[in-house]
Amino acid sequence: MIILKDQIAFITGATSGIGRSIAVAFAKAGAHVVAIGTNPERGSEVLNEIKESNPEGNHRFFSLDVASFSAVQTGVEELLKAYGRVDVLINCAGITRDALMLRMTEEDWDQVLEVNLKSAFNLTKACVRSMVKAKKGKILNISSVVGIMGNAGQANYAASKAGMIGFTKALAKELAGRVQVNCIAPGYIETKMTDQLTSSQKEAILQGIPMGRIGRPEEIAYAALFLASPLSDYITGQVLAVDGGMAI
Repeated sequence: MIILKDQIAFITGATSGIGRSIAVAFAKAGAHVVAIGTNPERGSEVLNEIKESNPEGNHRFFSLDVASFSAVQTGVEELLKAYGRVDVLINCAGITRDALMLRMTEEDWDQVLEVNLKSAFNLTKACVRSMVKAKKGKILNISSVVGIMGNAGQANYAASKAGMIGFTKALAKELAGRVQVNCIAPGYIETKMTDQLTSSQKEAILQGIPMGRIGRPEEIAYAALFLASPLSDYITGQVLAVDGGMAI
């Protein structure tokens, strides 16, 4: 179903994992996709995949340091001039720097908060005026079940993802009636992040997932499609946990 036909979607963190799956799914759904990332090689790969999914779309990879306010302002201004508008913004950029608090460095803390949370502020700040002026738009923030439940050794990551939830709810109230703002909280998903887990760690995780398996990136993409489409026009300020039941 072409539910995002000719919609213009800016997607951060689009060169790997969940962001990449969202970018490809959006292209298949008819959107013109701007895949935002920092790795040109991976950017070229995902752009090829996006174009294969929707050869008629006006797609591009855009290299951008999403943690830099000034870089984002300049970059989004360039994109808005090129595309004329943005219909959907997906804030999906994210990193981990895991360590117990006793060992966590200031740099570990700052990097995660800047990439995971400040980037959402940066992109939203740059895009939201255009959406408000058009009196329509969808903003979707990718949080994590860790932002709801917490996780030992991830105080920085949990704080950034919990902050994303608060950011979503506050922004939804500010923009209600014009722009819908929602949040997805993925559980453990098959990505490079989870590939780093040991077998014993994965086994322990599975014991806490009622559905008994780790999720797939495309399952997050399907949720994103719903929340970005007209099917969700009366939904805002919500957190959709796609986690196999972890946060029940």
